[in-house]
Amino acid sequence: MDLFEYQARDLFEASGVPVLAGAVASTPEQAQHAAEKIGGKVVVKAQVKIGGRGKAGGVKLAENPSEAFEKAKAILGMDIKGHTVHKVMIAGAAPIESEYYLAILLDRAARSFLVMASVSGGMDIEEVAHKTPEKLAKVHVDPNEGISADKALDIVRKGGFPSDIEKAVADVLVTLWITFKDSDATLVEVNPLVKTTDGRIIALDGKVTLDDNAAFRHPDHEALIDHAATNPLEALAKEKDLNYVKLDGEVGVIGNGAGLVMSTLDVVAYAGERFGGVKPANFLDIGGAHQLKLWLMDYQSFSAIQRSSQYL
Repeated sequence: MDLFEYQARDLFEASGVPVLAGAVASTPEQAQHAAEKIGGKVVVKAQVKIGGRGKAGGVKLAENPSEAFEKAKAILGMDIKGHTVHKVMIAGAAPIESEYYLAILLDRAARSFLVMASVSGGMDIEEVAHKTPEKLAKVHVDPNEGISADKALDIVRKGGFPSDIEKAVADVLVTLWITFKDSDATLVEVNPLVKTTDGRIIALDGKVTLDDNAAFRHPDHEALIDHAATNPLEALAKEKDLNYVKLDGEVGVIGNGAGLVMSTLDVVAYAGERFGGVKPANFLDIGGAHQLKLWLMDYQSFSAIQRSSQYL
């Protein structure tokens, strides 16, 4: 489950990661009230789970509460790459001197965790990795050892961070690791992590992805779900512990095992090209535990029939 930026900010704040004051608003009036409470200049940010908000006009600076009202009014309802803006985050503005990048993620290929650190923050990390790979440090982390203060400092130095902020950035990295681990996340990203003109290190924007498979350990994560954007069929399937994803097609697909279903989707899409572009209507995997339940039900029914037949 991907979190909105304001949810990531709240999670960071609760964990001790340095962030600026912030609040979420669904109306221009709420945005104005939040700006009054925060004081000074604020940034009005569209809350959508997709990148490119700034280029689309979804991030605006407001000099005062009245401007916050107007900026929020302009952003709310905006369409950003197919995502409608229903909420904005009002965050305190910071005098930025430098921007950096920090992230901890699950590296499935390496079966480990990976930390990425770069002095080129505020940009697409893919662009940094492609154009200036020397500015991006990638360090794997043993899950059993985690990130100690020494390990964090080593990572920060490999990322080429200025010596005067090495300790502060390392402290943030240790806290991010605790946040990552304790919340059962698969991604915790800060872009940018900034140094302000007065020397503070602050997480200015954050992205967090939580592992749905660990939801049973975090009943509080239920409150983070964006029910308004959840497909009703997918929500119903989740209640029944089924893996269902709605697709834009016409042919229903059901299978035992994710691999089999994905292969079937490919076959249907390929064959459908001969019939005017017919495509799969859904992904539905009832494998695993559900397959076992169905087998047990069949077995129990068969056993009952056998017992009954003895008296016929």
